[in-house]
Amino acid sequence: MGVTSKQPTTRSRKSPEEVRSAVHQAVIDLLSASGGAELTIPAIAQHAGVNHTSVYRRWGSREALLADVVTTRLERDWPLDDTGTLRGDLIAWVRAGVASIRTTEGRLLVRAVALSMPSGPDAQADRAQHFRRRLHAVERIRERATARGETPPPLESILDQLVAPLYLRAIFGIEPPASGYPELLVDRLLDSTGAPGTD
Repeated sequence: MGVTSKQPTTRSRKSPEEVRSAVHQAVIDLLSASGGAELTIPAIAQHAGVNHTSVYRRWGSREALLADVVTTRLERDWPLDDTGTLRGDLIAWVRAGVASIRTTEGRLLVRAVALSMPSGPDAQADRAQHFRRRLHAVERIRERATARGETPPPLESILDQLVAPLYLRAIFGIEPPASGYPELLVDRLLDSTGAPGTD
């Protein structure tokens, strides 16, 4: 079934942040309604009530737009509350990630990015740029741990043992275990890297 797009007879001038918000919501709506079948720049622009040239000018490609939506949603959903310990911070971070991929929206966004990204150098550069924003949250956790006198795991280990399992489950639709999964991942990470596991 197709998606009923918003077709305003006139487009009032929107601020840059209003355009970004409307376009992001259009991506979510179209993914939820059609699973991405109608996720083109013209369709997104029409649904958002903006000119498609504005979308191209700001994001350049559908892939860059998807990466921006995913990163923005994860930044919103994964708060960085200080629990007082490295283990506590990492568990809280993974819990938020698990909660995100349990939602239809979270799974659809991760799948859309993973399955739509071409492998060319420009796409890889776009991916790296948006992923750096995501890594900033991990770096903040590592910085806080260092300031407390703890020794955090290397960034690469966190990516391999905490981030990758969540993305893999989201892409293939594999539900995380009902309980204890964040603690399991974090304890495996800390054990394998020799980081302190006190809570």
